[in-house]
Amino acid sequence: MPSFDITSEADMVALKNAVDVAARQIGNRYDFKGTSASIELNEKDKQITLFGDSDFQLDQIKDILFPALEKKEPDSAKRLDHQDVQKISGNKVKQMMKIRDGIDTELAKRIVKLIKDSGLKVQASIQGDTVRVNGAKRDLLQDTIAFVRKSVTDFPLQFGNFRD
Repeated sequence: MPSFDITSEADMVALKNAVDVAARQIGNRYDFKGTSASIELNEKDKQITLFGDSDFQLDQIKDILFPALEKKEPDSAKRLDHQDVQKISGNKVKQMMKIRDGIDTELAKRIVKLIKDSGLKVQASIQGDTVRVNGAKRDLLQDTIAFVRKSVTDFPLQFGNFRD
């Protein structure tokens, strides 16, 4: 029986490259000279930390970071979970953004419900942080991929492990 998996894996190499590009641009910008504007990637904890002198400067850093992320990996900015802006040492601020990896149970349930409500003759089941879809024909699975890709636009998904 043909099947495929719906997953969401962060490409850490592409994210690291995008953060390095953004950090270089921040270092080269004239309006950031002499400020605490910087960006860090913690690969172990899977989070990006932005440092700046004000909320406005954090927004400027995000305006540099997000296009760099999108250039390296499409829809990767949707993968970031923004935390609250924290004040540190006087007037300086920082913001942490967690990198969501894998499909959480809430999204997996939503995908399974979408597939069941679509009327396509396939079965979807949650297996850890992936959703496995089984169907009788390859064409049904391809229709399911197109349907899920169109329906779920708020989180980057990958479709792989296609078996016949």
